[in-house]
Amino acid sequence: MSLFLLSFFLVYGSMHAYVLLKAKSALALGPTTTLALLLLLAILLCAPILTYALSRHGYEDVARTTAYVGYVWMGFLFFFTCLNLSADLLRLPLWAMGRAGIAANAAGGRAGRPAFLCIAGLAVALSAYAIVEASRIEVVRVRIVSNRLPASVPSLRIAQITDLHLGLIHRNGKAREVAAIVAREHPDIFVSTGDLVDGQLDGVAGLAEMLRGIPAPRGKFAVLGNHEYYAGIDRAIAFTRKSGFTLLRDESVTIDDAVRIAGVDDPAGARFGQTGSPSEAALLGDRPDGRFTVLLKHRPQLDPLPGGKFDLQLSGHTHDGQIFPFRLLTRLVYPLLAGDHPVPGGGILHVSRGTGTWGPPMRFLASPEITVVDIVRSTPADPR
Repeated sequence: MSLFLLSFFLVYGSMHAYVLLKAKSALALGPTTTLALLLLLAILLCAPILTYALSRHGYEDVARTTAYVGYVWMGFLFFFTCLNLSADLLRLPLWAMGRAGIAANAAGGRAGRPAFLCIAGLAVALSAYAIVEASRIEVVRVRIVSNRLPASVPSLRIAQITDLHLGLIHRNGKAREVAAIVAREHPDIFVSTGDLVDGQLDGVAGLAEMLRGIPAPRGKFAVLGNHEYYAGIDRAIAFTRKSGFTLLRDESVTIDDAVRIAGVDDPAGARFGQTGSPSEAALLGDRPDGRFTVLLKHRPQLDPLPGGKFDLQLSGHTHDGQIFPFRLLTRLVYPLLAGDHPVPGGGILHVSRGTGTWGPPMRFLASPEITVVDIVRSTPADPR
């Protein structure tokens, strides 16, 4: 955790220093104003740490306000930094063309007070839009025609949520909205593929009842994500079960002799002392005839060994980058970022963009998602 904090303060602190230098240069700030801005930026820099400390000591309302202000600022700062860096890159070739004339004047025009205020205003507008986008949950529909359902089950509907991150910021309103959307879809099976809770679990017990009330006649199943471990694994497990989910920890269940649901723990468990998990190949075994196999796995990674051993893998974790252009960095770690991807050996991996947000309550070009998968038994004319 100390390495994480060091990296966090190095990167996030550098962004704050960049803003301070930009503001001081463009606005010609005096010493007193610069010092005041420095103190304000230092408080905003430490807002996530203050949030954690306040919530742990029982100051939940203050922690929630601090979290919201701090994380909205984080989103704004990301937009502001990206826009300024883009402007700086545009400015470089103009400077390279000469220190005098039209090019120099154009370069100077992109560095002064008007440019700074325009970029700040655009960052505010993008932040406001991103807050709105994060509040608009899209129902993404996936249709799979398969010959692996028995005649007794001609169709099956699965609703997936993932990365809901219930905690200080996402609370009653978000849980109630998600429950209403899922209930309207009338799923046979309801699944959560991790990060149901955020790093702070204080005061969220009542939210479990909203999720528990969602009807799913063939069962509700969940797997652990990395944030369940960050929040405290025992409390996260208790909340997940209270929400009505059967937690699958490197195990599988068969429903109505028609569909097999397998779930694996997140690799974050290894950092918290979890050992001895079976391999995915051992867990899945041979794919049985006449049963559709679904693998629930938080991270969108494909284990090459279980190729052909499942029909559908449901994952999340990436948030599709959450705020573009952060997606470009996320793709370096998780190339299968969002959407449907064919699996070698047969099957489909669906990676959800996530239902909630982590950190800034914002999304930009990465709308939140609830996935509805309709599995339809193929007919002799469509023998897939």
